[in-house]
Amino acid sequence: MTRFVLTSLPDEATAADIVHQLVAEKVAACGTIIPGARSIYNWKGSIEEAKEVVVIFKIPKANFSSFEKELREIHPYEVPEIVAFDPAAVCHAYAEWIVSSCAAGE
Repeated sequence: MTRFVLTSLPDEATAADIVHQLVAEKVAACGTIIPGARSIYNWKGSIEEAKEVVVIFKIPKANFSSFEKELREIHPYEVPEIVAFDPAAVCHAYAEWIVSSCAAGE
């Protein structure tokens, strides 16, 4: 019924802009912005390091394809991190809120 999707972004302002856009478009019910991440990664043959912001989106599971498409279009990274998790358990009322927050016509 619900899916949590993790992505990383370069800064809080970019993260806030993207979360606002996806929530306003009802593609996501919520995005939790977690600043202070430090990523160390291999990029095109070099070890890189960057300060990033992690965002955890809460979406209806059925919306993942449209969510992923929209996030890819507005994400600033060449290869965005988009990792989906299906939680083993979610409070029923919270799951219903996620689905209703993304319902058309609300």
